[in-house]
Amino acid sequence: MSLAFKSAEFWSQESLEAEFRRVFDVCHGCRRCFNLCPSFDTLFKRIDQHDGDVHRLSSQDFQVVQDLCYQCKLCYNHCPYTPPHRFNVDFPHLMLRAKLVYIRRRGVAFRDRLLGNIDLVGRMGSATAPLANWGNRNPIVRFPMEVAVGIHHKKSLPTFHGETFAQWFKKHKKSSQKPSGANGKAALFYTCSVNYNDQEVGKATVQVLERNGIGVAAPEQRCCGMPYLDGGALGSALKNMEFNIKRLKAVVDEGYEIVVPGPTCSYVLKREYPYFVDTDDARTVAQHTFDICEYLMKLKARGKLDTNFVKSPGKIAYQFPCHLKSQNVGYKSRDLMKLIPGADVEVIERCSGHDGTWAMKKEYFELSLEVGRRLFEDVKEQNPDVVASDCPLAALQIEQGTGRKVVHPILVLKQAYGL
Repeated sequence: MSLAFKSAEFWSQESLEAEFRRVFDVCHGCRRCFNLCPSFDTLFKRIDQHDGDVHRLSSQDFQVVQDLCYQCKLCYNHCPYTPPHRFNVDFPHLMLRAKLVYIRRRGVAFRDRLLGNIDLVGRMGSATAPLANWGNRNPIVRFPMEVAVGIHHKKSLPTFHGETFAQWFKKHKKSSQKPSGANGKAALFYTCSVNYNDQEVGKATVQVLERNGIGVAAPEQRCCGMPYLDGGALGSALKNMEFNIKRLKAVVDEGYEIVVPGPTCSYVLKREYPYFVDTDDARTVAQHTFDICEYLMKLKARGKLDTNFVKSPGKIAYQFPCHLKSQNVGYKSRDLMKLIPGADVEVIERCSGHDGTWAMKKEYFELSLEVGRRLFEDVKEQNPDVVASDCPLAALQIEQGTGRKVVHPILVLKQAYGL
């Protein structure tokens, strides 16, 4: 499967539609995912309109279902027929295949090229941070942006900072007198969001790791590639994947574990790198990749986690991100925050509806808020002292839907340490 995109059959429209019908027939007979996302809701309505006959679905029906898939991955874990089951249903990768086949025929749209090239957008945003942030919040700019680019004028966008996390980390390493790794070594895949928009999460990650005797490195890296996949730019995604695999494999060979403060990026390193780059190096990188809270809970299991907390966060409403849930590592962020004396953590297992670049697009923005509506209602109902989520895009969506500031669990931990 991982090398399927190199075969002629993968790119065949006829083969793709045959696979659509095969998988959709299985889904029709099961319907466990009826309420997971707009894709399944639309799929089952279209099937019912054809009296339950999947073979009467048209290419247009397939296209609508594919367009509404925002790659939350929830259906994969929910499905009883995923590999190695003989039905071999992998709905997220089927939807991704459909997008890639479509884009090969039509080309990558300008909007998807722009949203996919996060490193370019991030560098430009950081270099012009005051102006970029002003423009992102100014209706006079946002309306023309919607017309020209297709980003909804009401969509909240991330804030840029003049200094990137990578620049801060270089200065930090020169001045830091922290331990060099008495309890282990972590190579930070710090993510584009941390690098360009939310440096405080990166700084807190470094501080908490160093507090626990972990030597921290930040190898040269590019965007994980997921935004390119969102837009169907497979070639660009593969270039980033191969670049990162080479750098990350080198630090793994030096005894480092790869630690990621963003669930989408850790998911991509763990699952998509071995899928699309089917090499031993890709599998090694995947095997040594951990979400930051997953890594810290491994440290606790070894009896090495510092639990001398000095400040309680109070009541926490914690949104469990889809791409963390899909990794099947359990509620590590919740368990970590519950170690803090006085912390009352309530988990909200609902999708925010942001999901990569999907919520930014003018045609899906309103629908994305509807997907996240129940999450917003749960946050408001709980009225917590702190709202937390590991996912920066879910945080952005929750803030838009509730007006509440959302923090990463690592910031909760930093504050509990009194750092």
